[in-house]
Amino acid sequence: MKPKRPLVTYIRVSTSQQGRSGLGIEAQRTALRQFAQAEGFEVAREFVEVESGKGHDALERRTQLKAALAAARKLKCHVVVAKLDRLSRDVHFISGLMAHRVPFMVAELGADVDPFVLHLFAALAEKERALIKTRTRAALAAAKARGVTLGNPRLPEARERALAQICGAADAHAAQVMPVIHEVQKAGARTLRDIAAALNARGIVTARGATWHATTVKNTIARSEALRERA
Repeated sequence: MKPKRPLVTYIRVSTSQQGRSGLGIEAQRTALRQFAQAEGFEVAREFVEVESGKGHDALERRTQLKAALAAARKLKCHVVVAKLDRLSRDVHFISGLMAHRVPFMVAELGADVDPFVLHLFAALAEKERALIKTRTRAALAAAKARGVTLGNPRLPEARERALAQICGAADAHAAQVMPVIHEVQKAGARTLRDIAAALNARGIVTARGATWHATTVKNTIARSEALRERA
């Protein structure tokens, strides 16, 4: 059987809140692992970053991306991202990465996309971002001229309600899954990774509908313990 080729995956979210909640991270991880499996790769290293992709100094601020590039050079393999904007929407930034001579792939676009096509997608994304900014500024200026009060005073309240609903659903899911976790532990699962593998084998998904990893198992156990303390 032909050995699988190594691959370095890079995951990025833009805010610390997304980083703490895992919002977007699990979705990217799932997409990347599915891509690797479909294309005959094996994920050798994974790098996760919570940092904005904006600014001329983005590469200097994104230490995990630099580490991913270094790991890929050492392993002589590709760096892969779920979507191109996880690298950047700036065409000059994409060109700068290519200048490092570390090949990278975008799971959403497939394994055989030519670098020239990646340049085109980056240029289109940059143009789209500029148009959105222009339209947004124009709309805000027009609304202000009409005397409209900008901003939604009820937005914080809505966010709190939404957060409460999300937390409630996560609590309920943890309560349902913990008996299964205890069961697989009794069956011999010793590590968080063992528990995750057992849950995946049984077809059980996380609260967000994704596959289990050591981190999600750890978070679920911690949530269950917190619920027990509050009870």
